[in-house]
Amino acid sequence: MSNQILKPVDSSKIHPLLAHHTAHLGADRDDIRGAIARLIDNLINIEDKDGKFLLRLDDGRVLDTKGWNGFEWTHGVGLYGVYKVWELTGDPKAWDIMAHWFEARFAEGMPSRNINTVAPFLTLAYLFDRTGDRRYLPYIDRWAEWVYHDLPRTEEGGFQHIVYNSVNHQQLWDDTLMMSVLPLAKFGLLLGRPHYVEEAKRQFLVHIKYLADRKTGLWFHGWTFEGRHNFANALWARGNSWVTIVIPEFIELLNLPEGDAFRQFLVSTLEAQVKALAQFQSPSGLWPTLLDDPTSYDEAAASAGFAYGILKAVRKGYISRDYEAFGVKAALAVRKHINDAGELTQVSFGTPVFNTLQEYKDIPLTSMPFGQAMALLAMGELLVRFI
Repeated sequence: MSNQILKPVDSSKIHPLLAHHTAHLGADRDDIRGAIARLIDNLINIEDKDGKFLLRLDDGRVLDTKGWNGFEWTHGVGLYGVYKVWELTGDPKAWDIMAHWFEARFAEGMPSRNINTVAPFLTLAYLFDRTGDRRYLPYIDRWAEWVYHDLPRTEEGGFQHIVYNSVNHQQLWDDTLMMSVLPLAKFGLLLGRPHYVEEAKRQFLVHIKYLADRKTGLWFHGWTFEGRHNFANALWARGNSWVTIVIPEFIELLNLPEGDAFRQFLVSTLEAQVKALAQFQSPSGLWPTLLDDPTSYDEAAASAGFAYGILKAVRKGYISRDYEAFGVKAALAVRKHINDAGELTQVSFGTPVFNTLQEYKDIPLTSMPFGQAMALLAMGELLVRFI
């Protein structure tokens, strides 16, 4: 397999805020590399020692969403963060972590299919791209076919956010774009099935239609066609951060050209969101878990996602460089929340759609694989600026 290193960034275009902060706050290249190494080590060694965060299903299954050896969206995002590190650095340890995780899951057998258990297959598709390992292909093909043909749909054909413990009938969640829509687009390119790609594009349009808040440019966490409302009207940070991550990833993945109408629509959607994020960023550099409620706690995983999406979108020329300072401030704030053990602190646990805002504010804080991965994404975007 070949190591793909990201192209160098024109140093003349690096925002002066980055140079200022890296010089005065200790966030130099070696510091960031060290933080990335510790984040990965912590990610694969997280344990739910007292079982507090286990997901217990009605059929008797007990799922570990916190430890590294389960099969959930938490692990899917974790794998993607590790893959992005490998893509940037070629670190053989990162590759081995991904390969061994899949080998172990194949040996155990596949989980039930839902929106969230699709997430790990995004990384598997990238591994197949790199290796051509034929053992991976039947898994990718089978799960891709399920997403396209059998995943439950809402009115207007949206992907219903079905999960392990709830069918969430007729519900759209912003999380779905990261967990199943981005993977479907990758599957379509990998397998030569353009109808998958077109379906992924359509899912973006349906989700934007019902989840984007016209007043702020931010996103509501969920929408239900049963009653036709956005539940608590929660402008929840991590749900918004999936959008900030996924739009630049999607444009890059599909190589949408400048002038393409769908690209322009996605970019305008992203820029409206980022414009609002700039107004709601906390003095700490993080964002509150309810973006428009400064009394809700600052949440580091979402802030890492915002940092990554903003910095990547600026680097790729999708949005104005005027927003880079907000992304840099967030990334440096995230770095402060990576402790000596490599844990990203101030991360909220998995969060369903709620009917009250208070329930979002009551979600406990704990280390999680997705938090580690989102910090990896943010640190990677800082690191690439030193190339």
